[in-house]
Amino acid sequence: MRAIVVRAVGGPDALELVDVPVPIAGTGQVRIRVEAAAVNPVDAATRSGDLVAAGLMPPREAIGTSIGIGWDVAGRIDEVGPGVAAFAPGDRVIGLRDRLDLSLGAYAEYIVLDATAVAHAPARLSPVEAATLPLNGLTALQSLDLLDLAPGATLLVTGAAGAVGGFAVELATLRGIRVVACAGPGDEAFVRAAGAQWFVPRSTALAAAVRELVPGGVDGALDAAVTGIAALGAVRNRGAFVSVVGGAAPTPLRGITVTEEWIAADGPALAHLAALADTGRLTPRVADTLPLHRAGEAHRLLAKGGIRGRLVLVP
Repeated sequence: MRAIVVRAVGGPDALELVDVPVPIAGTGQVRIRVEAAAVNPVDAATRSGDLVAAGLMPPREAIGTSIGIGWDVAGRIDEVGPGVAAFAPGDRVIGLRDRLDLSLGAYAEYIVLDATAVAHAPARLSPVEAATLPLNGLTALQSLDLLDLAPGATLLVTGAAGAVGGFAVELATLRGIRVVACAGPGDEAFVRAAGAQWFVPRSTALAAAVRELVPGGVDGALDAAVTGIAALGAVRNRGAFVSVVGGAAPTPLRGITVTEEWIAADGPALAHLAALADTGRLTPRVADTLPLHRAGEAHRLLAKGGIRGRLVLVP
């Protein structure tokens, strides 16, 4: 089968299209014939070697001959391993590959995942749309779980027009949380349609602007844009703060509970997200699609920034 791997870390040209054996589903696992794989910033960090440098993944030599790329997948079950009863060949599914120590990722024609990392795909979404849900949707959902805000509470979401932030606004609104969305000046209509009660342009003094809207500060902040201390200043004393990027959380000043979201694959949570998408309460966004062999081009586009939604590779 064809797969994109990295054998020598570097820029987008480090992504190589190779032929490798089709993987076999083991006990508790399923094999998925990939129909779409989303491109995420963590893929670029893997390719460049930044995750190795940060101690978040072993070097290539410890994994094997190559490093696999890609977390998000949508496709059809092709093989079911022993002990798996929830899925059958032909099922449309979405899944998340959250292990960085594997030589194959979602940028491939087939991928093997633990069945616990997979859920049935939303019936109303195409595979390309469905592939944008797992990583970013779970990041938003698990971040909100960490914040543990009650209905009626106030929440600042930075990067609210991004892939994680957009889902966070929708999911928080569904929980009855009142959202202050911080995004680019041209994104106000989008974040308000997603459910934000208030809007703060990204270029403003964040803490002051938020406190003008919510005197005393918001109850919590979900920092999808990695603004750090600037967003912390908008949170009330003894409030809550979650950074969606590991190692980027600010010092917990003023008794604020500061945590970092470390994503974990979760089949039942994925099923919940799929159900929300099926009823139109969660909105996937696709920036563009490219064939698998143009993965390098996708990474160059990602590096330019300004993309709303996700680029998706199609084998």
